[in-house]
Amino acid sequence: MTMSTVEEIEAAIRLLSSEDRRKLLEDLPALLPELNGDAIWEGIIQDSLPRPAFTALLDQIESEYRRNPEVFLEIQEADFERKS
Repeated sequence: MTMSTVEEIEAAIRLLSSEDRRKLLEDLPALLPELNGDAIWEGIIQDSLPRPAFTALLDQIESEYRRNPEVFLEIQEADFERKS
């Protein structure tokens, strides 16, 4: 059976048993690698394309940090907590 629309795929998923939905959930990162955040970061890290403007910006920030490190605030764990 060939699925042709998102609605048909969603309907088919709803018909799966809870065990099959659990298996599908485990398999989704392999089926849809864009869901895997680690793979995305690894791709960014391994990207060897030159980025002269970005490199220049990082060089500028590093130079500013060396001259005046106290203006760069240290990130604290609490900075990542949601504020309602």
